Amino acid sequence: METFITIATFDYIHEIEILKHRLDQEGLQYYFENEIMSSIAPMYSTALGGIKLKIHPNDFETVKAILQEMKYNNNLKIV
Repeated sequence: METFITIATFDYIHEIEILKHRLDQEGLQYYFENEIMSSIAPMYSTALGGIKLKIHPNDFETVKAILQEMKYNNNLKIV
């Protein structure tokens, strides 16, 4: 895990739930730093620097594409 790099940072725990499923579908290795603390005490998220998505450097392009896909081609709308 020492070689993992941060590719994205999120403020709230709910922002990462769908992303987790998408990363799992691709079979990628990842973890979210500060995830547990942010779920226990959400007000600490900012103080901790947010919830950081850590990935293996070899997966950078794949994860970057997934993040772009979720940002721009998102069919998930709150009604």
